[in-house]
Amino acid sequence: MSATDTFTVRIPMQIRKRGGRKLILAPDGGGPIWTAPRPRVDNTIIKAVARAFRWRKLIETGVHASIEEVARAEKINSTYVDRVLRLTLLAPEIIEAIMEGRQPAGMTMAGLLTGFPVVWAEQRVTLGGVGFASVSDRSTIRRFRADAPSVWTAAVD
Repeated sequence: MSATDTFTVRIPMQIRKRGGRKLILAPDGGGPIWTAPRPRVDNTIIKAVARAFRWRKLIETGVHASIEEVARAEKINSTYVDRVLRLTLLAPEIIEAIMEGRQPAGMTMAGLLTGFPVVWAEQRVTLGGVGFASVSDRSTIRRFRADAPSVWTAAVD
């Protein structure tokens, strides 16, 4: 073989996008060729959760009497403070997953600020997907949906 000769190597594989990252799948259609990626810590969400708990503590201890006072003290809009304070209503295991970088790939700060269910069992299903939801959570959600389909169907489906 001379230096000018070329040869082609063909390797059957698929490239899929998962969580905003490209993933190379094995030729047999199985899982990824390499091991699972390291946890993806989202500092934006972590900082917002920390701020939310700090602001809640300031209100609960009486340092500030209202959301408007917190907003004035922080020199930010009160509607933003209100949306961020809702993060204190997240289920403990979802907050733990966020802190450890185990949150679902699709979970974003913008998505969390647009709103989420208050009931922890429902949060596990809607925010966490399969990773957080237990079988009992799913059956509870179905029961609620059967009782009040106009309220629960839009939130869960």
